[in-house]
Amino acid sequence: MNNSILTLAPQSVWHYFNEILQIPRPSKKEEKIVAYLLDFGKTHQLETLQDAIGNVLIRKQATPGMEDRPWVVLQSHIDMVCEKNSDKVHDFDNDPIEARIEDGWVKANGTTLGADDGIGVAAQLAILAANDIAHGPIECLFTVDEETGLTGAFGLEPGFLKSKILLNLDSEDEGQLFIGCAGGQDTLAWLPYDYEPAPDGFKTFEIMISGLQGGHSGDDINKGRGNANKILNRFLWENKAEFKIKLNQFDGGNLRNAIAREARATVLIPEEKATAFTEKLEKYRHTCQIEFAINEPDLHIALADTEMVDVVIDDDSFFALTNAIYGCPHGVLAMSPTMENFVQTSTNLASVKFQDHEIQLTTSQRSSVESEKHDATNMVKSVFNLAGCLTKTSDGYPGWTPNPQSPIVDLSAKLYRELFNQEPEVLAIHAGLECGLIGHKYPEMDMISFGPTIKGAHSPVERLDIQSTQKFWDLLIEILKNIPKA
Repeated sequence: MNNSILTLAPQSVWHYFNEILQIPRPSKKEEKIVAYLLDFGKTHQLETLQDAIGNVLIRKQATPGMEDRPWVVLQSHIDMVCEKNSDKVHDFDNDPIEARIEDGWVKANGTTLGADDGIGVAAQLAILAANDIAHGPIECLFTVDEETGLTGAFGLEPGFLKSKILLNLDSEDEGQLFIGCAGGQDTLAWLPYDYEPAPDGFKTFEIMISGLQGGHSGDDINKGRGNANKILNRFLWENKAEFKIKLNQFDGGNLRNAIAREARATVLIPEEKATAFTEKLEKYRHTCQIEFAINEPDLHIALADTEMVDVVIDDDSFFALTNAIYGCPHGVLAMSPTMENFVQTSTNLASVKFQDHEIQLTTSQRSSVESEKHDATNMVKSVFNLAGCLTKTSDGYPGWTPNPQSPIVDLSAKLYRELFNQEPEVLAIHAGLECGLIGHKYPEMDMISFGPTIKGAHSPVERLDIQSTQKFWDLLIEILKNIPKA
């Protein structure tokens, strides 16, 4: 147990966040945190339900004098993105997260922290356990598998909730109240290849791209961060003919909703060209460090000798792969014409993985305009189709259309001004929120999303701002206390 975290305020929230850090909860493997929540509800003698998809719902009756208030549901997801640095030894299925305090932030040691959305879960538990916080009847909804498919929100059934007001606790910028979000879908491609015997007289190298910030493919897509798949492929595409490069392996990125931070390729070069090849990569490293000097100051490109391999992929497949990656769009496709500095449409080239005789490329598209989401998907598919790939598109999920007349938004903004003597930003988010799906299942639900400041979500530099966590908590309990009578 991390005693330094337990000294932070609000103490009850950090107490439960620390408990959550001890419980492995990768997406699609939430059984341990689900068991913890079910036991929590039983221990606190609260009505506790679990639906068919695995979501947990805990209800708490109103405090005395608040019985005439409407039901309010607080909602967070219980899974976390499991990313670590390549040199970090960590088993996300079994090991607790190692957290520490540094310069006003809570951070993890070489892994994601899981503040997305563990801090929302912790706040819900603190509310449920408290006996000194005024509130009407509340429900706390804990959804499964948000990060890899919004499975819990997709499976949520109409009638499971009593509430018509929802407080989503999954936003990552304190001082911002979110009233809308982008919809999204994934596009996957498979490129078949054949193995050929490695040619004689070639030397084997491994090219490694590392040190990139990565980040959330929604929140961070407009920040000019490097994509390791793109950076590695650019060098291969530009130099494969000159150096007669043969490819044995390409591995880049991991998660569909994270910008690729690291990539590596095992390549073969004619022995007589090895020195010139090394010099060419050094020039490329210098070029990239100039291009990314501001946004990726820790970019690292390395070349290492490695053991000789027995096979390489066929030249036609190598040609098709490098063209597919080079041509595949990545980044912002359109900014909103109505909301300042708001990304409207984007796409993320998330990962490139070698499988048995096929290469899988994973991408994700987002937009707050449904037609543009499909247009972005078609753009990506067309590139992959030209390269000879088989493609498949996920069903996707809807966006959340802002409601300018939302009573819960008006109340939250008013209380924020009174608490902190400053104006909150009311805006939409380019990331996907479960609010879109929940609103689809419960069309009369009045919704808002807010949270403390989290930076570097979905990457090992994820960190949670301590001071903003206190403000997030203060706003949450103030909203619950001031929900108007039904």
